[in-house]
Amino acid sequence: MLEFLPILFFVIVCLVLMAGYPVALTLAGVSLLAAGAGSLAGVFDSAFVFSIPNRIYGILVNQNLYAVPLFVFMGSMLQKSRIAEDLLKNMAMVFGALPGGLGISVILVGMLLAASTGIVGATVVTMGILSLPIMLQTGYRPSLACGTICATGTLGQIIPPSICLVLLGEVISNAYQQAQLSSGNFAPDFVSVGDLFAGAIIPGILLVIAYATYVFVIAVINPEAAPPVKDRGAGLSRSALITALLSGLLPPIFLMVAVLGSILLGVATPTEAASVGAMGAMLLAGLKRKLNFKILQQVAIETMRITSMVYLILVGAAIFSSVFRGFGGDSLIENLLTNMPGGVVAATLIVMLLIFLLGFILDFIEITFMVVPLVGPILLAMGLDPIWLGIMIAINLQTSFLTPPFGFSLFYLRSVAPKEISTGDIYRGVIPFVIMQLGLMLLLAWQPALATWLPALLK
Repeated sequence: MLEFLPILFFVIVCLVLMAGYPVALTLAGVSLLAAGAGSLAGVFDSAFVFSIPNRIYGILVNQNLYAVPLFVFMGSMLQKSRIAEDLLKNMAMVFGALPGGLGISVILVGMLLAASTGIVGATVVTMGILSLPIMLQTGYRPSLACGTICATGTLGQIIPPSICLVLLGEVISNAYQQAQLSSGNFAPDFVSVGDLFAGAIIPGILLVIAYATYVFVIAVINPEAAPPVKDRGAGLSRSALITALLSGLLPPIFLMVAVLGSILLGVATPTEAASVGAMGAMLLAGLKRKLNFKILQQVAIETMRITSMVYLILVGAAIFSSVFRGFGGDSLIENLLTNMPGGVVAATLIVMLLIFLLGFILDFIEITFMVVPLVGPILLAMGLDPIWLGIMIAINLQTSFLTPPFGFSLFYLRSVAPKEISTGDIYRGVIPFVIMQLGLMLLLAWQPALATWLPALLK
């Protein structure tokens, strides 16, 4: 009976979270209460509590995590200075007359915004406010418009550089080293955040292409579902359209390429590249005359709010994982996964299913620091590639956030969608995109090189 205490502890934490209590405080508070009760009952080793301050200190001095506030600042600056809005208008002006052109423009702009923020809620809400009214006024089918925006908002999970990949890369790196040390390799290989960025590029591009192709095909087969924008760009010369496109599209793309390229080429660490991105976003806003003290103040406050939330969750997750291990949870999980019929394939499927279900009630930050440190070392010790596993987890979380009826992305869009848009429209709209993401996961399972080839090439 005592061996199932970790499962009971985990279930209690999830139930308290589902009751609506703050995630970080729940993780820390329930864990410490459970540790105290376990110590009194003689079933918990208090040494695991004494190790918590060192783990928290390690989080606070981790230089890779310094990239988080810088990336948040960059994305918030692009959003608050309305650069993303201008980009959408310019691209709609150029591509709006093509079949599905407005929907494809929304996907491309959402991709850039998602990559710069990495926060699903912020991207979905922003794109919902900016693009949903335009798509509905143009005559887009409500389900197609909602599905496109929801799916685009989740691209921040897989399109680098994103906060999700920064945090996931840090956890996967630690898990990989732990797996190697446990197998007797005392000179372990390292996996960097840049490796995970490189591994995400091809799957991310494939997903964007799949989204855009779907919208284009729908527009060709059923033009009434995605009609062209007839008044966009009317009366403008070709040179004026090209100027509108380049002035809106090139600066943000150049910023993303500069940030990502410096990481992949080894010129800068993720933190250094993030600082370049933050300064570049300010410079871009200044050149477009959209930077003032009020916007800078809003960006600074938003950055402080999100960064504080992230670090508080990291502290709570560190306390949770220490207590979970104190109850013998790591040994229980290792025994369950390694002795499971079907070997590594069955173990991977079970873990992916667990992460998918947890995605209905937890954000990616909680899952990344609660679940991945517990199951990652075990799966990696069974022979899985760390980069492949990280990309699969990212896409799995992305799919979970999009899947009815509990996907976070659906609720975010519902909060800003007009009343005439029904919840059923949103649910129906996202189903094709969920199928595409599941198809990408199957493709990666069949061809792991889609995630591992580019990181190996760049080493």
